Parts: sequence; C-alpha cells; structure tokens
Amino acid sequence: MNTSSLSGSTAHSVDDAVPQYAIAANATLQERRTRTLKHADTFVVFDQRGDIGGEPGNSEGLYHRDTRILSQFQLLLEEARPLLLSSMTQDDNAVFSADLSNPDLLIDNQIALRREQIHLHRIKFVWNAACYERLLVRNFSDHPLHVRLSFRFASDFADLFEVRGEKRAAHGESFAKLESDHGVMLTYMGLDKVERATRLRFHPAPKTLTTARAAYDLSLKPRETRSIFLRYGAPDGEAAEWNDRSFYRQMRAARHALRGSSARAASIDSSNSVFNEIVRRSVSDLYMLVTDTPQGHYPYAGTPWFSTPFGRDGIITALMTLWLDPSIAKGVLGFLAANQATAIEPERDAEPGKILHEMRHGEMANLREVPFGRYYGSADSTPLFVMLLGEYFVRTGDLDTVRALWPNAEAALRWIDTYGDRDGDGFVEYYRQTKEGLTNQGWKDSHDAIWHSDGRMAEGPIAMCEVQAYVYGAKRHGALLAGALGHHAQAASLQAQAVALRRQFEDKFWCDDLSVYALALDGAKQPCRVVSSNSGQVLLTGIASPERAQRVAQTLLSPAIFSGWGIRTVAFSAARYNPMSYHNGSVWPHDNGLIAMGLARYGQKKAACEIFHALFDAASYMDLRRLPELFCGFARRQRNAPTQYPVACSPQAWASATTLCLLQATLGLELFDGSREVAFYRPMLPAFIDHIHLRNLRLSGGSVDIMLHRYEDGVAATVTRRDGDVVVVVRH
Repeated sequence: MNTSSLSGSTAHSVDDAVPQYAIAANATLQERRTRTLKHADTFVVFDQRGDIGGEPGNSEGLYHRDTRILSQFQLLLEEARPLLLSSMTQDDNAVFSADLSNPDLLIDNQIALRREQIHLHRIKFVWNAACYERLLVRNFSDHPLHVRLSFRFASDFADLFEVRGEKRAAHGESFAKLESDHGVMLTYMGLDKVERATRLRFHPAPKTLTTARAAYDLSLKPRETRSIFLRYGAPDGEAAEWNDRSFYRQMRAARHALRGSSARAASIDSSNSVFNEIVRRSVSDLYMLVTDTPQGHYPYAGTPWFSTPFGRDGIITALMTLWLDPSIAKGVLGFLAANQATAIEPERDAEPGKILHEMRHGEMANLREVPFGRYYGSADSTPLFVMLLGEYFVRTGDLDTVRALWPNAEAALRWIDTYGDRDGDGFVEYYRQTKEGLTNQGWKDSHDAIWHSDGRMAEGPIAMCEVQAYVYGAKRHGALLAGALGHHAQAASLQAQAVALRRQFEDKFWCDDLSVYALALDGAKQPCRVVSSNSGQVLLTGIASPERAQRVAQTLLSPAIFSGWGIRTVAFSAARYNPMSYHNGSVWPHDNGLIAMGLARYGQKKAACEIFHALFDAASYMDLRRLPELFCGFARRQRNAPTQYPVACSPQAWASATTLCLLQATLGLELFDGSREVAFYRPMLPAFIDHIHLRNLRLSGGSVDIMLHRYEDGVAATVTRRDGDVVVVVRH
C-alpha cells in the first residue's frame, strides 16, 4: 500500500540502500500495545496506561493534520509511574479507560505508602481537535493520605514523516508560555510560515504549573474521591469555558457523533460470539476512521502512519462496504472528483484526469520536502474510481450522482487511454516523473516489490496485472454508466474496448506453467513470472477466463502461498520471499478480501470460505480482535498465533472492511435500490458460523432483517422483519 518503503533512485535500488520514506522499525507498535482514538483530522496514540511516552523513536503522540502536537503526556504519582491494573478501549471506540494504582512508595528504604491504596481511574476521548481526560483519584486506605500527582508534558511538533524516520536539516521555532493558573500554550512556527499550537487546560487549577509540568497536592480522607479534568490539543474549536460540565458535554457529543455515523450501517449478529466481537470492532474502527469532508464521508487509511485521504484505500474500502453503507462510497467519489488532477505537474506525478493517491497537510509536505501534499502517483486509483462509480450506481440507482460525476469519469477514462498508456500497447503502465516520486505505483508500492523470477528488479515502465483488470472493470462500468445516461455509442465503444483488453491480457499475462497471471510486465514487455496474490485480485473484475480463474484459485489455496492464516503476497518458493517483509511474503487482510470477492464471482465459494475461516482465526488472536494492516507470512503452526508485523497500522480502513466483504463474498449478497431487491447468489457460510442475522439492510424503498442458517453446503434465508416493498431472493 502506502508510501512506506520506497526507492529514491530512478531504477530500483539495491538491497542495502535505505528506502526513501521508509517507516523506521526501531520500536514495534506491538511491544507497547498502543491504543488509538481518532476524530476528524486528530488522533492520539498512547500506551495502556493512557500515557504518551517521550522516548526517542516512539510513535506515541497527539497528532493533528500530520503534525505531532503533543509528544509527551505522562501521569506520575509521587514521581513514580502508577501500576496498571487494566485498561480498555470501548467497543464503539468512543472512550478509553484505564484503572491504575500506586506502587510501593519508599522513603529512606522504608515503605511510606503500601501499594494499591490509591485508585486512579482515567477516561479519555478525542473530539474537535483535542484529547479530553478525566482522572478520578480515590483513597481506599483506612486513614487520610496526602498524595502528589503530576502531569509531565512536551511537544516536539514533529512532522509525521519525521516520526516515521525521515531526517530534516532545519526546523522552525518553538515557544511555550503560561496563559493562566490553569492553562499552558505550546506554539511552533514552521518553516512553511504556518503556526501550529497545543493548548493544555486543567480543572481545577494545579497547585503548581510550568510550561512542562502540572502538579496537584491532594489530601484525601478514607474513601474520598477527587476529580481532575484536562483538555490538551489544538486551539481549533475550543470552548471558552473549561470545567467538569464542559467535559461531559464534549463526551456526550463525541459519543453521539460516533453512534450516529455507525447507525447508517446494517448490523450483524451471529451464532459465534468471537465473530461478533470481530465484526463489532471492524465496524467501530471503520467509522472511527471515516472523516467528514465537504464532499461527504471519507475513510482515512489508518493510524498512525496514514490518517489522511488515500485514493486507492478509500475506493477499496468503499467497494467493500457498499452493501453495508453506500454513503461512504458517495463521499469517496465526491472527494476524489473534487481533487482530480487537471494539469501536468511532474513533482506531483499529476496528469489530467488522474485520481489522487495521497493528501497531506504537514510542514514537510507544504515545503515539498516530501511530495505528498497532493500526490497522484498510483496507477490503479483512476480505473478504480470509475469502477466504484459503476458499482455505486448498481447498488443505489442514484442517477443524479452519476450525472454529476460523469465528467470526472470521462476524464479518468481519457487518462487511461492517454497518459496511462503512453506507448499505446493497450496496457496501463506506471512511471514516476521525478526522482522524489514513488518508484512503484501499484498497491505493492515498496521499493523491492516488483521483480522477476530470478529476483532481479523489474525496470519500468511497469504494467501490473491487477491494474489491467481494474482497467477492464473501468471500461465495463463506464459502458454501463454511459448507457444509463443515454450515450449509447460511447457505451458500445467502451464495451468493445473491454473485450479487446480481455483477449490481450490473457495472451500477454497468463503463465501456463505457473497457473497464475504474471505479477507484471516490465518496460521491455517481459513478464515477471512470480506466483503472487496480485493474480487473485485479477479475478475481482471478471477479466479472467473461467478455466484460468479455477486454476488461479487452486494455486492460491495451495500450501506454497496459503499460509494457513491467509494468502501471502508471494509464494514461499519465490526468489525474494521473506515472511517478515512488507510486500514479499506477508499476509494482507484486504488483499485476501479482494481475492475472496473475485473467487466468489467465479463460483469458488468453498475457496472464499477457506480464506474467511483463516482470517477469522487470525483475528481471534489479535489484540482487540482487530485485523491489522498486515501480519507476517510464516506458516501456521498448531497452537500458535499469527506473527505480527512490527509497524503495521492498526486500525486500518481496508483491513477493518475485510471481514464485511468476506461475509458478502461467501453469501453472494447484493442489494439493488432500483428493483428494491436483496439477493443472495449461491450463498454459503463458513463452518464457524451456524446462523447469522443481518438487520437493517436498507434500500430506498424500505429495509429488511434476514436470518440465514447454514445446512450442509447451503444456506436458508428467513425474513424476520420487512419495512416497505423489499424483495428477498435466494438464487442457487
């Protein structure tokens, strides 16, 4: 996926070169088991105590618009870190809570306070560009206690790319000042002339307050409880008053907003309690990442590294959740159309009609120290945009939106035929226009992801196999949309182009001895003969012949590439296979989800169920039952959990959506607003689910609840509630 391990040279770099824009892995996210809260363009990463650590190389912090505006915020009790009793992020991701206590506190080697006499209860949430916190302090001893609590804080105002490991030659200036007896302002004037600030507010006022520390001296009777309320974040949207009442008002607003957004989704309840936990976490994570833009709802890619709009990620997440909540797709389409390229800008890899890859707001992006302020270096976002518009129309029948976005779809189709296929061979290739751009511009965009069977790096321009499948899908969906708008000659032409591309693709990409499609064609039009998961994504749009699709399915479910936890990105026999790499042997949940959708398209439901079962098992071992961006591709071992990848984003939007699309794929579930129909095509359920209840499946004519029961190799459907003229059809 995402600008994470990239080459800085025109050709692919050698193995010992430092990849450009790589994420440093000197400390893994799994070691500290961090927690994340997010709202809009603000998110916070902290440890299980609720603290933000200040150690070098630590990714924890409060981030706002790609800048870490708070790099340290630690609670101390008598200058010691409290003991962690337990902590949790609530199922809806609205609030984090932690229970803490005092350790044994020594004075002159004598115990002055025995452990577990003081109970500390923290709750935290993020809302309107800030983190809010309430700390309850209670004395559980049988005598009065005097305790000193303090909060240590600081901000490095580091650009997110600095946190990821990029080095900078110069920085702006930082300032700190006391605003009152209960407030501190930390300010940074960047080299881009943008002022970034963090305001910390405390209620009640601390006994002592400096620009780095707030301290309270508390005298507590037995069983007495005291409360401290805090707000720390950007001054944007800050209320004038700050006290306990305003804290609770903000918390209610945050909860209401999350519940309101997730209420748009259909609900899922099954016979398997672990699966229910996985689904609840998936939906909660998805809606935490969904951010309101002027054009509608957009799922930011993931925290901590990619909490921003990504074209490819947003489109794929929208495709995976179209059955659940089509408003996400509408928001993604509107945002990407509003930010579609209209001119040639080499430093952005922009060309007319091209769809956005990534958008950033940090200092380094503003100064062009990284190219990602508004960057267009992806080969697949543009055809995927047209595909999503077509699928959105099939799902909703919303011709008004199609009519409004048709000029953008036409511009995207023109890009495919011109800039996307500069040599006129019928395939879309990618290349970067400057050395600062991404070397690889498919979803596997790390510097070492595209290579030949002997391990040699492929020289560009490179035509990825799945990109051609997406172009095929774009042509077919373009034909559908043109026909719906009455442009019949254009529809016929696009359909003919799709048929021609399919024939050419089969001829150039199929590797008969490997039973897969080639990973890519290099600049000399030589196939990269590597058994890869990309070949499974080819099936998504129907470009493969049925016979070859069946062979691909058999290959991908073989032990050579199927780890037992999912399909690896490449087979273990491949020259560059490394189960701990980003793209050369790891397992990506969204990749498996797209493959399962493709398999289901060709009737390979048992194979789709096998993938579903593997990822269910993997998620059941994961912290919070949350599928991460990726995990290592080691073979499954009995009574062992999957191996984590050190710097994987978690949550990640398309990983969160994967469970939802796997359910859709195995059930063959399709919703059609135009005909007010909910259809199941040859439905199957994996062995770990006996029955599942889908509630509030919405169509324009009403909604319906459906109970599905597994029997042998089939599924029976029962309507448990119907509102309006909704038809339910099961086709075997």
